[in-house]
Amino acid sequence: MANVQKSDFFQGVKGELPILIGVVPFGMIYGILALSSGLSEAEAQAMSVVVFAGSAQFMLVQLLGEGTPALVMVLTAFVINLRHALYSASVAPHIKKLSPLWKTLLAYLLTDEAYAVAITRYYKRDASPFKHWYFFGAGLALWTSWQISTAVGVFLGAQFPSNWPLDFTLALTFIALVVPTLKDHPSIFAAISAAAVALLTAGLPYKLNLIVAAIIGIIVGLWSEKK
Repeated sequence: MANVQKSDFFQGVKGELPILIGVVPFGMIYGILALSSGLSEAEAQAMSVVVFAGSAQFMLVQLLGEGTPALVMVLTAFVINLRHALYSASVAPHIKKLSPLWKTLLAYLLTDEAYAVAITRYYKRDASPFKHWYFFGAGLALWTSWQISTAVGVFLGAQFPSNWPLDFTLALTFIALVVPTLKDHPSIFAAISAAAVALLTAGLPYKLNLIVAAIIGIIVGLWSEKK
């Protein structure tokens, strides 16, 4: 039994490895931006441990650097991470028999990249009772690489002058992540409409245009799916 658990765990780690190629530079850029936004080295690293959500972390440090009120930051993070509710609903039937401790651990490790790998294991038609070990392996591999890459970014960030404009890396990183996923009409329409709304409402304070754009993008995506 222990061998089966170990096998599923390392298969999960192996399944996550190709994705880590893109995660590592993402974490490094976050570490650099966090310092440029005013966080200390310890605070930047702590955010990666506590929040552990790349896109939300990027947005939060940018908002922090602009002196955005805490309520707006919380609301922004909530909207950005709403997709995790869908991930949770998807994996819930597969982990409902696990202990509360396992559920808590897997919930913490549930991210875009870990979900994409773990759900493929759950969809395989075999009766293995240890598929959660695969999930755990994938999630832990991602978590470890994110913490290390953040630390490297924090170290490198200390070498950059504070007046260097690094905000542009945020947009470039998200464009690189989003474009390869636009493979159907709903996702394309959602991306185009969100981008257009974000530009048209750029004058809103506290970057509220991003929240408006995200909501419009979701609505357009859902609407186009029904057509």
